[in-house]
Amino acid sequence: MTQNVLILGQDPDTVDFSSPALPPGMNAAKVHAGLATARRQLEDLGYVVEMCLTDRGERAAQIVEASLVGKDFACVVIGAGIRLPPPSLGLFETVINAVHRHAPNARIAFNTRPDDSGEAALRWLS
Repeated sequence: MTQNVLILGQDPDTVDFSSPALPPGMNAAKVHAGLATARRQLEDLGYVVEMCLTDRGERAAQIVEASLVGKDFACVVIGAGIRLPPPSLGLFETVINAVHRHAPNARIAFNTRPDDSGEAALRWLS
């Protein structure tokens, strides 16, 4: 049986990388590359991977919910860029509540870097 994984994060092109809460030297290109690495890792293991990159604005809830509704995810990985910078607290709550509402059976995992999203998911996938 194929299992689906959603990697959910803030669109790297909208991130303020000057935030001290984010790893030094991180930038949008590194995030995109790391996400691609994580996706390949999971796909090579037979998982179906979807990406949801949201903005920080009013459409975040709609973007996240659209990725979740009507799909069955074994695991949802929530990126560090959503939960670490203090100004993202509201976005983090929006994401957690959308996952809770629309993917109640999904395991929730947290990465520390874009490229360890696969490892985060694998901690919870059987």
